[in-house]
Parts: sequence; structure tokens; C-alpha cells
Amino acid sequence: MNIAVVIPVYNEEAQLEASVTTLVHFLGEHWPGDWQVVVADNGSTDRTREIARELEWRHPMIHSCHLDLKGRGRALKAVWSQQEADILAYMDVDLSTDLSAFPPLIENLASGRCDLAIGSRLHPDSVTRRCRKRETISRCYNRLLRLVFGVQFSDAQCGFKAITRSAAERLLPVVEDNGWFFDTELLVIAEECGYRIHEQPVRWTEDTDSRVCLVSTAMADLRGMGRVWRKLRRGDYEGVKRAGRCQSYAVI
Repeated sequence: MNIAVVIPVYNEEAQLEASVTTLVHFLGEHWPGDWQVVVADNGSTDRTREIARELEWRHPMIHSCHLDLKGRGRALKAVWSQQEADILAYMDVDLSTDLSAFPPLIENLASGRCDLAIGSRLHPDSVTRRCRKRETISRCYNRLLRLVFGVQFSDAQCGFKAITRSAAERLLPVVEDNGWFFDTELLVIAEECGYRIHEQPVRWTEDTDSRVCLVSTAMADLRGMGRVWRKLRRGDYEGVKRAGRCQSYAVI
């Protein structure tokens, strides 16, 4: 069972090398199968691209790619669509999610118990450290998702996710968003179409250097929710439905 871990980055010259090095050492010690780390630079204007190439040159398990346009969703779709690994994962470059949650996240996919596995900061067993403002916004957003779509997963936005290649091959072509809403769109469509989602409790520490604009991101998310809701009403995702009933569960 081999995995490809994608780190989408935009102007991350300050922490890219340290984070990738930490991840490589962790995977070498804790994952017995084949693996690779892919640094997906989407439109950086600093030394991010150069550093990614230097890392690729120094370590055979690190690969890099460059996209001219920004967008986490765009980077993930581009890289995941080209990968032949059995399991496709991604995590944020700041490594806010403690890596100890990664092996159980992947093992649930490798064992066939689910089709997607996601870190959840809102799981009862998770331990998080972030400011009250972001905590409140996150909880309100995920409650809105449950109200509008009736989803079972608790945290759509945690940058710590993985999916089987077979599920990705069916779902990625219908996910339209190229930005931050990519995660939500993927999960909503997946659950609505019967794909099994596992939620992994995590230890998560907020990156105080986060450059996400909350207002513009929130507006884009609301527009995305409206678009997905209309497409669900029209039955546009019938072609990607998975046989069997959708299950969302968590390992305690």
C-alpha cells in the first residue's frame, strides 16, 4: 500500500524546508509502506519554488510541481489526478495537525473501512488550541453545513485529509472549486453519493501566521454552498454515486 502526501503551498519560503523535513522523517519512521511527498507550489512569488526544487534534489522521496495560478483546490486536483498511489493525502504546510494522527488516518483507508478519512478539530476527543474568533467561525460554518445538507461529518475545513485513488478518480472530476471551498465540496458530494467518511480526532495548534482572509473566504464558501445545493437538487451527481449506504464514523 503506497501513499502520496501533497503539501499545497503559496509563498511559504519561511517554513517549507523545516516542515517537509519533519514530515519526511516522520513517514520514514512510522509508515512501513511506500510513500512520497509532493510539494505543490501554486503561484508563489517568493523562493518557495526554488526551495521545493532543492528539497526534491536532496531527497528521492520528495517531488515538486509548480502551477502558475493560485488555489489549494487547484493544486490538489492537479497533483491527485496524476498520482498512481493507492492513497492520496494532503496536509497544510504549517503542520498544525500533530502527525501522530496520520498513521490511524491512513490505516482506516488501507483496511477498506472508508473511502475518505479526515482530521476533525471538532471531534469530542480532539485537542485544539486556537483563538475564540476562529473557533466560533468554524463551529458556525460546520453547523450551517449540517443544516443545509444534513451532513454527518463535523469538520469540513481541517487541512488533514486522505482519499483512496478509486474514490478520487470518481469524485475529483465533479468538484469545481479551486480554492478553500474544495474540501467542503468534496466532502458534501462524497457523503451525498454514499462514500464512507472516517473522522479522526486530532491534536491541532493554530498557526498564528495564517493569511486566510476570513471575509472573502466566507463569501466564497456561501456561494459554493449555493452552487452545490442547486446541483444536488438537479441530481447532477448521480453518475458518481457509490454502491452502498454512506457511513461517517470515528475511531476513539
